[in-house]
Amino acid sequence: MRLPILAAAAGIVLLTQAPTQANADAHMTEGSPELTFERVFASPSLNGPAPRQAKFSPDGRYLTLLRNREDDRERYDLWGFDIDAQEWRMLVDSEALGTGRELSEDEKMQRERARVGNLSGIISYQWASDASGVLVPLDGDLYFAKLDGEVTRLTDTEESELNPALSPQSSYVSFVRDRQLWVGEVGGEAAPITPKEDDTIRWGEAEFVAQEEMGRLTGYWWNGDDTHLVVQRTDESPVGIVTRAAIGATGTTVFDQRYPVAGSDNAIVELFVMDPDGGNRVKIDIGEETDIYIARVDWGTDGMVYVQRQNREQTVLDMLRVDPATGASEVWFTEKAAREEYWINLSDNYRFLKDGSLLWWSERDGFGNFYRFNGSDWKQLTSLKEPVTALVGVNEDENQFFYRAVEGVLTEQVYSASLSGDAGHERVTDPAFSNSASMAGDGETLLITRSATNQPTQSYLADASGNRITWVEENALDADHPYTPFLSSHVTPEYGTIEAEDGTPLHYMMLKPEMEPGKEYPVFYYHYSGPGPQLVDKGWGGALAQAVVDRGYIYFVLDNRGTANRGVDFEQPLYRAMGGIEVRDQRLGAEFLQTLDFVDSDKIAIYGWSYGGYMTLKQLQANPGLYAAGISGAPVTRWGLYDTHYTERFMGDPREVPEAYEAASAIPDATKISDPLLLIHGMADDNVVFENSSELISVMQENNVPFEMMLYPGYTHRVSGEQISPHLWNTMFRFLESHGVTPPE
Repeated sequence: MRLPILAAAAGIVLLTQAPTQANADAHMTEGSPELTFERVFASPSLNGPAPRQAKFSPDGRYLTLLRNREDDRERYDLWGFDIDAQEWRMLVDSEALGTGRELSEDEKMQRERARVGNLSGIISYQWASDASGVLVPLDGDLYFAKLDGEVTRLTDTEESELNPALSPQSSYVSFVRDRQLWVGEVGGEAAPITPKEDDTIRWGEAEFVAQEEMGRLTGYWWNGDDTHLVVQRTDESPVGIVTRAAIGATGTTVFDQRYPVAGSDNAIVELFVMDPDGGNRVKIDIGEETDIYIARVDWGTDGMVYVQRQNREQTVLDMLRVDPATGASEVWFTEKAAREEYWINLSDNYRFLKDGSLLWWSERDGFGNFYRFNGSDWKQLTSLKEPVTALVGVNEDENQFFYRAVEGVLTEQVYSASLSGDAGHERVTDPAFSNSASMAGDGETLLITRSATNQPTQSYLADASGNRITWVEENALDADHPYTPFLSSHVTPEYGTIEAEDGTPLHYMMLKPEMEPGKEYPVFYYHYSGPGPQLVDKGWGGALAQAVVDRGYIYFVLDNRGTANRGVDFEQPLYRAMGGIEVRDQRLGAEFLQTLDFVDSDKIAIYGWSYGGYMTLKQLQANPGLYAAGISGAPVTRWGLYDTHYTERFMGDPREVPEAYEAASAIPDATKISDPLLLIHGMADDNVVFENSSELISVMQENNVPFEMMLYPGYTHRVSGEQISPHLWNTMFRFLESHGVTPPE
């Protein structure tokens, strides 16, 4: 499950120097404004510009990115930076070009699954191969924007054009419309190249679980010379129908959604090779077993098709090598889970090299590392004892590749290493920051983004050795920066570790308000707790946590076993046991807080969203009296309501291990909750459907168990917006205040 977390308001703020206490004090004035939740979520963002989707043009001359507006932090326009001329200019103005047309329901749901449902304007784009311009989807239609400012409209329909793409040689534009794949020459008329079948058949689209859980948002793939495509055909007829009521402010819309809950049938996926006009269709042999997942599809440098096929249990991944002329396939290699009671974490960290070999990421030695496979033999290229997390780029001419890896648990750094594995690795980023990067196609220029606890995110262009060429967005905390008025109270987090019951160190982060000796302070204990997100790191935390601290609360976060970036053995304890080890680890965090003389032991409040909302419920059930109050946002309450790919990865099939699902559920022990509880849910949630909360509500009401709730009509799993977000956070703190979880006088 890629359940989103409701964390600090993130963004891009760039400094030439980290703010020290001295320069923070220099900004302090008696009239400093209050850092309210209203200001945290208003425009302009306190973090400055938040550029997205930075890409290099194919010729390496331009860097393009999506930049949000000062007066609307969630609307993005397309900007380009001429690297030679060192000049920025807007390439596409989303307001001037857009129609404001209502998006189709399919596109809205795709945006939700891509976690961009709150954004407007331009949310994606693609460069033409000759660097002449970019393909821009906007308000459901497609445009081609040239660098000279000329913009050509390619489509004008009431329906949305989903998953648009330029073919690699830019001969064609392709997209999905009305469950068919359409292809046309750029500037010409597009036509469907797949048949129109009944409503359970979709062509060219990734199925629900691929989009939601597997990080695969497309269902078709061009080869390098524009002569063929691989196209997915999805039969949703085996998938059960979930009737989802999207309850709005003035009415309710009912959707009959094909949703594969854990233990039920998935969609049947088939793959076909075809010409750009749909001719010469050849079915790919992906095996007789249909109860599988198609994780990734690629065209190799040898002209073959490579399909990653994952078993339903997600413990085995076969890389199929397919002859596109016949569809015949063979297993090129097999990747197995690193432990008997573990799973395979899918990734995009691989690259087919010019000689036909494969650069491949695997956790087979207990940590993410890179290997090279030549068709018969494997060679390990990295041997780090902290996880490698991403492939950044490859420069085959220099026999070099670049990757991101964890360093010291709390930061990530970018490194270069040899593709032949005959040399060590070299860090190309500053260890004082937590870093990420992308790279131009030639592997010579890096775009590095970095941040630190007192340094909002920076981005700059660098050479292959990491030497800065130029800032992309310097965005310094100067007198004009929106965050500058609040620097006087900016808090640097404190870090430490707590031992888990087996001795494993668990990292925590604490932000403390200005405190008076002898007084005790309440704690706002934020957590997610589930597989995936690491919350404790040394990156920029944004303004939201600071606003909580400014109210007089200690802000505390602990990463329990099961979270990412610590290796296989750290994640493994969740296997078929969600809602167990996380509860025990987080309890240790609360007990640690109780030992601190500046903490009011009777005023520790816990808050989480999504998996964190689920964990709030489980902790209140397991540890009555430990927490002064709990806030549960959009919780999963019964794992049988969630989808197959996420849930079964960790919990197994409920038809085989029903006892694991019963133990993990938050419903059976709901009546044990005796501490104050605030339940929050969006009433149009298509991810953690509202039934999760409505069942909990019913059980507690029928058993006369008191609790409070705040429901948001029309909002999905993402309850956010310039007015709604402060309403949400003000509601949470009014709840805490009503139960006496307040700072000392």
